[in-house]
Amino acid sequence: MRDSTPSKVSGISVVVPVLNEASSIRALIEGLMNQTLLPTEIVITDGGSTDGTTNIVEQMIAAGAPAKLLREKRALPGRGRNVGVTNSRCDWIAFIDGGITPESNWLEKLAVTAAQEMADVVFGSYEPVTDTFFKECAAIAYVAPPQEIDGRLGRFGSIASTLINRKVFKEVGGFPEDLRSAEDLLFMRKMEAAGFRVAYAPDAVVHWNLQPNLWSTFKRFTTYARSNIRAGLWREWQLAIFVRYAFLLLFAVPAVFAGRWWLVVPAGLWLGMMMARATKSILRNRTSYPANPTRNAARLVMVMAILTVIDLSVAIGSIAWLVRDARRDLRTK
Repeated sequence: MRDSTPSKVSGISVVVPVLNEASSIRALIEGLMNQTLLPTEIVITDGGSTDGTTNIVEQMIAAGAPAKLLREKRALPGRGRNVGVTNSRCDWIAFIDGGITPESNWLEKLAVTAAQEMADVVFGSYEPVTDTFFKECAAIAYVAPPQEIDGRLGRFGSIASTLINRKVFKEVGGFPEDLRSAEDLLFMRKMEAAGFRVAYAPDAVVHWNLQPNLWSTFKRFTTYARSNIRAGLWREWQLAIFVRYAFLLLFAVPAVFAGRWWLVVPAGLWLGMMMARATKSILRNRTSYPANPTRNAARLVMVMAILTVIDLSVAIGSIAWLVRDARRDLRTK
């Protein structure tokens, strides 16, 4: 751990990468403008929106929002954050994303923790928005439950609820710019490896809007799967899924000799596997999302459907990597 003490948190630049966030950007900017500790500036990098996002931002700037809009034709999140930080002026940088809204004391809690803990990096917490039954089941299926760190519960480790000192950004060299996802994880791991002082602020909460249906979930996780392989992180997520389905394929081989009726065996194993995974997800979230047996039965069906869609997206995303990226990525390693 480093011995250096960061300077006092006297001003904060909030950096926001966006792409096609017309439905959420107004709420995000308003949430930042209503903080108990106001940001010095809000730096928004638009990565090429086509849905009116930039028009809304410009209207809010004209109405007095302390924001600046940077336009990039094709900027992925890492590039958007790098451009935003480069064009910001404060020593402290807070990161948040489109589709997310902060609680009113978010920045204050981050800043107070940074000062009290003499930290270079402060991770706030995040909560999934579960305003529909589908989103509730999505949170159960793939959002990590709260964890305890130093006796405090929270969901930590999201770049979209983080405060860092500018020197951290400079030393680790910013975010990878060629990834649609996982760029934040690589950045955070570089911070950890560099030995900066890290603190946690469980009361610094942002609210994350999950995908609203199976189709949007499929599209999002297909992108995640492709980028995860490109980032070299497939062993940490996809590998377990690949192994499960390789196991099921082995059980399907006897159908060549025994006939198609044998396929009932791997189908039954697959159904049992999905039920077990969904049940495990519901049980590990029973404190966060308590429910009666009837609701849990309905959840079981929906969580199984969501997990199935995620598994399918992993397959499609991996194929997309093979078709579009494999040769280039392997050549650059």
